Amino acid sequence: MNNSAMYAQNGLTIQALRSPDICRDEVLTKFTDLVSETLNFPSSFIAILDDHYQYIKASHNFDLDGSVRSDSLCQYVADDVSPLIIPDTHADSCFATNPFVTGSPFIRFYAGVPLKNREGAFLGTLCVTDSVPRSFSADQLATLEKLSQLVISFLEAWHSAGFTDPVTGLPNRQQLIRNLHTLGKMEKSSSYRLILIDLIDIPRAYELARTLGMGPVEGLLRDMATLIPLRLRPGPDDFIYTVATGRFALLTKASTHFTAEWVATKLTGVSADMGEGLSVGLTTHTGDALFNPGKFPPHEVLRKAVSALHEAICQGVSHMSFSEKNDERRTDDFTLVNDLATAIRFNQGLYLVYQPKICLNTGLPIGLEALIRWRHPVRGELSPSVFIPLAEQTTLLQDLTEWVIDKTIERLKRLGSSSLQLPVTVNVSVRDFSQEGFADRLETKMINARLSPELLGIECLETERIIESAAAMAGLEMLKLRGFNISLDDFGTGYSNISYLRRMPLDVIKLDRSIINGLTTDTASRIITKSIISMLKELDYVVLAEGVENVETLEVLREFGCDQAQGFYHSRPLPEPELDEWLSWKIRR
Repeated sequence: MNNSAMYAQNGLTIQALRSPDICRDEVLTKFTDLVSETLNFPSSFIAILDDHYQYIKASHNFDLDGSVRSDSLCQYVADDVSPLIIPDTHADSCFATNPFVTGSPFIRFYAGVPLKNREGAFLGTLCVTDSVPRSFSADQLATLEKLSQLVISFLEAWHSAGFTDPVTGLPNRQQLIRNLHTLGKMEKSSSYRLILIDLIDIPRAYELARTLGMGPVEGLLRDMATLIPLRLRPGPDDFIYTVATGRFALLTKASTHFTAEWVATKLTGVSADMGEGLSVGLTTHTGDALFNPGKFPPHEVLRKAVSALHEAICQGVSHMSFSEKNDERRTDDFTLVNDLATAIRFNQGLYLVYQPKICLNTGLPIGLEALIRWRHPVRGELSPSVFIPLAEQTTLLQDLTEWVIDKTIERLKRLGSSSLQLPVTVNVSVRDFSQEGFADRLETKMINARLSPELLGIECLETERIIESAAAMAGLEMLKLRGFNISLDDFGTGYSNISYLRRMPLDVIKLDRSIINGLTTDTASRIITKSIISMLKELDYVVLAEGVENVETLEVLREFGCDQAQGFYHSRPLPEPELDEWLSWKIRR
């Protein structure tokens, strides 16, 4: 393997060693003290080299912090990956005019040996120097090489013990936090930027792993770790990290051209190789946060960058910078999600309301739809539109569905054969259908309550996602086989709804309020609605219109053959005591 190939293979490790780390560099300084003392040389140093620069990571009595690679004597050790001894630099035309020979630190004697990892890849050098010519025996060289082996053993142990991502080889989140701590001690007056890069979301990575195994997924992650620096071309003071599966970070000075927007643009349209001829197109989202090291704790800096990234993901945009206003809203949402989890766990503040469904032939209630409400202890009544979208981003949505189902079954069980007993429909999402054994658990709950499955209706939300999910479709089939009635919500709001009818096991089709809003004023709406109802009736579906708010609309729907209606004309959603009173009144009439 040539030197350039070795640099490419090992560039990630070199990057990690370039990163500032006070504890590591203190140990390396003790190594240089030991080298000078053991070999009786006034100066020694440890350097890390990449394609462009030499970084002095530790030294004993050696006045140099780093240089461009082309000026360093260590470049010759790197090029040949072998020891280099120069007894007198003034006597060698190759080195006599070197700036570090003619100027500070005035190197007259130089001996350097390569630091190579266990695979033989070059990382840097361990060197001794003097300002006067000297000889260097074979025994001294052997000692310097033994000491270099101790240095590399320490570096490898440090590198792998908690600071390296085992898949990508990049410095990990712990190393980022460590570097932010170090910057807080060394660079308090400078301004930096932390950019987070999301290329593949964790659920998708796990889905790929479940389908293809971990090997191809790890290949994908390694390819991403190679692709990012190739696209971004970070400088010597820019550092790239792996902070989570499919998520990377770039730490850079605020004065550089790197921003969340610039990075997102550079990574647009990229794809990563999974091996065996497989590649995956990647969707890039980035978020960045400006900070002064030491002003904020490292975890707060990372949190702000995460906040910006999640804002970009949630808004469906490629990039976003940290905003205090957005962060406050996100913090508020997070608090609300925690409050919701507590409300579900302790059954506090949540309650159900029920909206009646009316038979258009008889005018009598024929069923109910259960709708969740939340009386927050501080914020008061909260609309489902406030907390349901937050629950959808977490596993709380499944918990909420279970809570609604359990409370609905309690009502059905309590009423038994009462004249107030009506079938109740609950809203269920694609994630609920996709759960293994969901239908079995629901059937068991009904059996334990000694209730017929026909009393509990299932209303499908997120219809397009259900169609796209084999697991959700299978779950829906299982519910149908067990006798649960299946309703399709919001029919008519998209262009592909009709295709759902032959693919989903449905009993009831709910016409969206947007279809019936113009029934009494618009001829086209009347023609379309009449045609839809006629088609659905020919396919033997029960047709329910929602959002009915006046008698004129009701009469038109009855004329067109619609079966059921719900809306404020008959009743708003009612809590149980009011519902039972309303049902009793309707039955007496």
